Amino acid sequence: MASLSIDDADAALYTIGQVAEMLDVQVAFLRRLDAQGVVVPARSAGGQRRYSRREIDRVAEVMTLTAEGVSVAGVRQVLALRDRVEALEDDLAEARARSSGRERDLDDGPAPL
Repeated sequence: MASLSIDDADAALYTIGQVAEMLDVQVAFLRRLDAQGVVVPARSAGGQRRYSRREIDRVAEVMTLTAEGVSVAGVRQVLALRDRVEALEDDLAEARARSSGRERDLDDGPAPL
């Protein structure tokens, strides 16, 4: 069965108004994050911002960081570093999976002739 887009954390499903209400922030705050390139949502065919769950989580993270006194430049750096860590963790998991497969091949011994 194909997964529904609602199950996809990257599916752009939520309007700016919905996100503002969910997070109890002003729409202007979300627009500012977009304009500053901090959280840039997808756009609908009509040009409306559409947020994914992943972007909503990112906005919440920005709210936490700014509440702790981190500047916009600092927020960008923190988010970029977290993205890099996630990418490296994914790479590591893939490398481990490949390595595990090779170890199994070696354990099976040489292929029969």
